[in-house]
Amino acid sequence: MSGALTTAPVRLARRPGEPPHTTLVLAALATAGMVVSVQQSLVIPLLPRLMELFHTSVTAVTWVFTASLLAGAVGTPLLSRFGDMYGKKKMILLAIGMLVAGSVVCALSSSLPVLVAGRAMQGVSVALIPLAIGTIRDAFPAERVTTAIGIISATMGVGGAAGMIVTGVIAGHTTSHRPIFWITAGLAALGMVFIAACAPDVGRRAGGRPDIPGALVLAGFLVCLLLAISQGNRWGWTSAGVLGLFGAAAVLCAVWVFVELRVREPLVRLGLLVGSRSLSANLASMLLGFSMFAAFTLIAGFVQAPRDQLGYGLSGSVLDVGLYTLPSTVTMLACSVLAGRMAARIGPAFTLAAGSAFVTLSYVWLALSNSHVFDMLAFNAIQGVGFGIAYAALGTLAVQHVPMDQSGIASGINSLVRTTGGSIAGAATAAVLAGHTLAGTGAPTLGAYVFCFWIVAGGAALATAVAAAHGLRHR
Repeated sequence: MSGALTTAPVRLARRPGEPPHTTLVLAALATAGMVVSVQQSLVIPLLPRLMELFHTSVTAVTWVFTASLLAGAVGTPLLSRFGDMYGKKKMILLAIGMLVAGSVVCALSSSLPVLVAGRAMQGVSVALIPLAIGTIRDAFPAERVTTAIGIISATMGVGGAAGMIVTGVIAGHTTSHRPIFWITAGLAALGMVFIAACAPDVGRRAGGRPDIPGALVLAGFLVCLLLAISQGNRWGWTSAGVLGLFGAAAVLCAVWVFVELRVREPLVRLGLLVGSRSLSANLASMLLGFSMFAAFTLIAGFVQAPRDQLGYGLSGSVLDVGLYTLPSTVTMLACSVLAGRMAARIGPAFTLAAGSAFVTLSYVWLALSNSHVFDMLAFNAIQGVGFGIAYAALGTLAVQHVPMDQSGIASGINSLVRTTGGSIAGAATAAVLAGHTLAGTGAPTLGAYVFCFWIVAGGAALATAVAAAHGLRHR
């Protein structure tokens, strides 16, 4: 059975250039990862307010969130590949630099298109997570790799909760969206300094050249797919526009596969995407990404829904959205630290299956019982346990079978499919909620939310089955 000790070769001596203080390195990478995660969720509680500010629909304003995920889906494999070619530290600094620049654009924005453009720039920064995981594999002793990856992975949830809390506090004092992005720009700048001072520049350089055509075709494929999903209810699922977008997505996907098979240095090595040991890890990653990002979008709206007017919801404020996620922050961080020991005992695949099972349970709870504050707190606590265990194991499972000089792109591909799953979650849940509304209000029905909870629970359950099957097949 594959365990955590297979993630990197055992070393008897420190390599030239290897950092002597790995704890400080981990702190720098985790801090930067948390700042990157903050940007993914900080706009979610603001979506209702942005609808009023820019006088637009829920489908249009959802692109403030989806644009970030889409840019991350395209930028992650590209920067991960550059990390293997030119050095991971350089690409980490570039990724967090894009976060600084995008935050400034968002802070200065006065229209929805400019805000979406700034969010797309911010989204490129999610490439930092797989680059950090690759750095850990290059620089850390084998016995610390899984635990360190778990801590980095946990920053996705911890940063997401922190982003909502920061947004809630600021939203209680101003109706402007600008201060939130100025704060993000400042935090990102501090993270950049921390990385520059503490992160190592280690690992072998793979060489080669960038696959720009592959990146452009992949971007076109994802834009067509997400636009079709998000506009299905508005345009009609059988309309010429939606069917044309789905058709274009299928054609571009086929073209992308052709390009990747023919180019000498592909953006995504298809063997790392659909190989026998990679496919299950990537499929589980996509399903868990769907589950995590669906929670971000669904819970914000549900908590803020006025119960006295709609008959459901918790009548909460923007700040309440963040506070309800605190149990998830605590359990995710605690379980991510313990996941290394669990993976060493039963292997990362079965550890991933266990975590995914907890995620499934959390959504089943919310689908069956969602009328009290306790239900939301219990949901978040259970979900935090699941994601804390699952993402720690997933980071290890994605890279343990690949050569060291491909660890960045392998982790990047795993992050790509997770971000793609999150992008689909944002567009799909927005489509379901927009398609089932209460008469005269435009607000989603309770049944629409419950239906989404069951869909996400099914996705997490499928991730459980995929991970367990991987564990049985690759003992």
